[in-house]
Amino acid sequence: MSDHISGPRALAEPIADITDFYAFPSPERPGHLVLAMNTMPFAAPSQPFSEALVYRFRVRPLTAGGYGDAVPFTVGPEEYVFNVEFSAPVNRKGGRGPAQEGACTTPAGETACFTVNDERGDQAHGVRVFAGPRWDPFIMDAAAALETISTGKLAFTDPGSIYLDGKNVLSLVVEFDCAMLGDAVLAAMVAETLTRGKLTVRFERTGRPEVKNLMLAPKQFDQVNRDLEIRDLYNAEDAFHLSQAYLGAYRARLNANLAFWDSLDGQVDWLADDNGTHPLTELLLADFLVVDLTKPYAEQGSFLEIELAARAGRAHQTCGGRALNDDIMDTIFTLLINAGNGPPVRDGVDRATRPASRTFPYLAAPNPDPPHPPSHL
Repeated sequence: MSDHISGPRALAEPIADITDFYAFPSPERPGHLVLAMNTMPFAAPSQPFSEALVYRFRVRPLTAGGYGDAVPFTVGPEEYVFNVEFSAPVNRKGGRGPAQEGACTTPAGETACFTVNDERGDQAHGVRVFAGPRWDPFIMDAAAALETISTGKLAFTDPGSIYLDGKNVLSLVVEFDCAMLGDAVLAAMVAETLTRGKLTVRFERTGRPEVKNLMLAPKQFDQVNRDLEIRDLYNAEDAFHLSQAYLGAYRARLNANLAFWDSLDGQVDWLADDNGTHPLTELLLADFLVVDLTKPYAEQGSFLEIELAARAGRAHQTCGGRALNDDIMDTIFTLLINAGNGPPVRDGVDRATRPASRTFPYLAAPNPDPPHPPSHL
């Protein structure tokens, strides 16, 4: 499920579990960028944020590489960081749930304070921030995807069903003036949760959806590291500087699992090189969303469009990134299974029951009566 429960640590500490990450130009304020991080699968309607965590967005300018490069971008050294921290929740009278305050530190070191659950979004120093429970916007027939992995046969139906539709997440939305990023045109973006204190430890990081759960989690196809749960190691990595210690393990897992996905239509659309490296492995290890800051908001067809255009040696047409209403799973399944050489591979789920809006804070209001999480979580 996108990035939900993406490893043993996320299962043990769901408050720090990043379920999704989105980055897109503001549809209502040109010249502004929206970053949205969802955490805490199956959040209660009054769930507070953790005062023990730092919720972090990291942004780095990109330069385009050459046609045919495995990774068609170079990440620049300059980094822009937005850190968000929360106070301890305070119980309010009348049973209205806990009150909580937050603070967003900008790349310039300025602090924008806000109140949790204030949909107007407090604004200061070029940023607008919202935090609070929201309806989980992620759409996918997760049960069919897991059945596909276990049986080796496509299990999608039309229509499909959203797994436990109506569940809530904790959403953090930061909208900021793109001028904060200097003269950057292309930018790479990731979301992280870290422990808060003198010694910060990265708990989880997320760039593109489903890299961990669909592409790194399955063990049975990997003959090199068949018994290794690799996702906690991957979560602890710096997205912009992967350590050499585990690169071989990540590559072996991706090469094996990507070959599995490619096999599902009975033909090979992605030819591995002489070393067995899948053509998408290095691109996926550069695990961040890519956004063109100069292009307008777009909902469908923008996810992965910049990366695939660069690989094909053509100019991209969209802002890239990932918008809240994007049906990104059809894009991912089609890319992995037939490389776009055949009809789209659909999971039978095309839209959310409560789609996101084009006005701040964008995500739909939380479900006051969400489904109960499964007993094994």
